[in-house]
Amino acid sequence: MSLRNPYGDFEITDPQAMRALAHPVRLAALSYLQKNGPATATQLSEHVGASPSVTSWHLRHLASFGLVSDGPAPDGGSDKRQRWWRAVARGFRFEMPATPEGAEAGRLLRAELMSQALETAQQWLVDVEPDLEPEWSRTAGSSNTLVRITPEEAEALENAVQDLLAPYVQRGEEGAPPGAHPIRMIRMSLPEATT
Repeated sequence: MSLRNPYGDFEITDPQAMRALAHPVRLAALSYLQKNGPATATQLSEHVGASPSVTSWHLRHLASFGLVSDGPAPDGGSDKRQRWWRAVARGFRFEMPATPEGAEAGRLLRAELMSQALETAQQWLVDVEPDLEPEWSRTAGSSNTLVRITPEEAEALENAVQDLLAPYVQRGEEGAPPGAHPIRMIRMSLPEATT
């Protein structure tokens, strides 16, 4: 069963792809390409904490699952010594697989996603928030709310949030009005254990 996908994200269904993307360098490389556009392994290496040759290896691994592809230089350059990489979609999503092996792969990917999301939030607090204009600082939101809902209600709530965000995601940078500012929206829904 496929997730609703109003953003046009790449849907990961293969547990091996989930395991591959759960690697910190691979996830960081894909995230960078999704945010910043095409780059070479050398350019990416400084952002993912690996040498250019190791970064190149990880990119080829991601390409084997269809998450990234190589192509021409963004400026139309013809230097054949440089291999440019791009993300095939601006985001990705996955459902937790039903098999034990698949669920383990999904948990690995979920753990790395959460780890990088928390790191992004911490880095934002230190590097970005202190220099924001007051009007943008006020738009930053944080909440920690406990709700009691059924799985069907949780799915409906997630669908409503996606439907609300979809027009802003789909228009991209090109369709944003003057004065628009990039905002990273990190959402986590964490069902609690029942006793």
